[in-house]
Amino acid sequence: MNRLVVQLSAAFAAIILLITIILAVAIDRLADTSFRRYLAQSQIAESGLIDRLAIWYAQHGSWDGVEQVLSTGGMGMGHGQGGPQRPALALANTDGRVVADPRGIVGDTLTALQRREALPITVDQRVAGYLVVQAATNRLPGAASQFLQRLREVIWLGGGIVALVGIMIGILIARRLTRPLQHLAQVAAALGQSNLTARAIVEGPIEVRRVAEAFNEMACELAAANHQRRQMVADIAHELRTPLTVIQGNLRAILDDVYPLTREEIGQIYEATLGLRRLVDDLRELSLADTGQLTLHRQPLDLNQLLGREAELFRELAAAQGVDLLVTPDPSLPAVLADSERIAQVVRNLLSNALRYTPAGGNITIASAAERDGALVSVRDTGSGIAPEDLPHVFERFYRADRGRARAHGGSGLGLAIAERIIALHGGQIGVESKLDKGTRFWFWLPAAEVAASREQM
Repeated sequence: MNRLVVQLSAAFAAIILLITIILAVAIDRLADTSFRRYLAQSQIAESGLIDRLAIWYAQHGSWDGVEQVLSTGGMGMGHGQGGPQRPALALANTDGRVVADPRGIVGDTLTALQRREALPITVDQRVAGYLVVQAATNRLPGAASQFLQRLREVIWLGGGIVALVGIMIGILIARRLTRPLQHLAQVAAALGQSNLTARAIVEGPIEVRRVAEAFNEMACELAAANHQRRQMVADIAHELRTPLTVIQGNLRAILDDVYPLTREEIGQIYEATLGLRRLVDDLRELSLADTGQLTLHRQPLDLNQLLGREAELFRELAAAQGVDLLVTPDPSLPAVLADSERIAQVVRNLLSNALRYTPAGGNITIASAAERDGALVSVRDTGSGIAPEDLPHVFERFYRADRGRARAHGGSGLGLAIAERIIALHGGQIGVESKLDKGTRFWFWLPAAEVAASREQM
């Protein structure tokens, strides 16, 4: 009984049986009452009583003294033992007021239902009164009793067939409802066994389909996360291999007296350890940003001042490479609520990438602009650009369009991924636009201080 299909089938069966029994009982009683009333009214019509009542009203102009007609009946139906009882009669005028009721079967006035079921008495094509016929409740005569019994059998047989068909349909519906859930459970078990390609069948009612669709989206995200995890482990191993190889090779050469133990050799080994340290720091920072644990010290920040300060740090290096570094601030730029050191880290990352790929004679432009209740900062270069197939992946960790050249310049492939997380933690957006051989534009947007403060209060 713990299975959902069994519980649903049992619930459908119970409801269908209950409704069928209630309807069968109601129809049985209605058929009995209606059939008895039909027989009684037929007997009254055949007896000529209605015609005699019409004649009485035509002769007297009223219903005064009509009780004797009702009491005698004149229907030829006796009261002998075992014979059928005479139906009870009551007469009402056109207003529904009862004028004769020998057996007291109705009240002083007919109800709307009693008036609809009564036999009208017409005189000169006008209704002069209503004859209420109450059928006897004793056993019906043989033929009538057999007919009523057959009718009851048909009612209960039909009810049984309807109940059986309803239960079968209920079981089919229960199976149709639970089949997607059973398949979903099987797929969940497959995912638990590391089969990340398993997907649920989207079928059934819309609510079940939505669950299956959400489950499939979750499975796709799990597969993507698993692939990303494996790729990240492979990338980390690849990034660690180069400096470790340098350190190991140089130390081995010194131990074998191939290289002399000089300050230059020790300096090379030290530089390799610094590269390792930068990689480890970047990984830790990215991990903190991914989990939302990166500490931010937010305060109102003038981005124009920050951009000018960071540009001065790169100006000498840009001049040495033969690259012009320009800054075009927007005087109307609103203040932002941000961690100045983290935003400076983002700007430094974008500037270093621009310098890395901008040849001599090119230029880099740092611009700011007030946009969408916030501040927009862009770093545009005239470098080699990024291929269209690489653009969607530039913010992925360890991704490089040119791995060899990036490694030669000391890049770990984590800077843009960290920058994206930092901007996202500030409630902003970051993006890139590029064309091959025409340059690249990286940009990020931060909400104004007032907007960011109102969001935090909500």
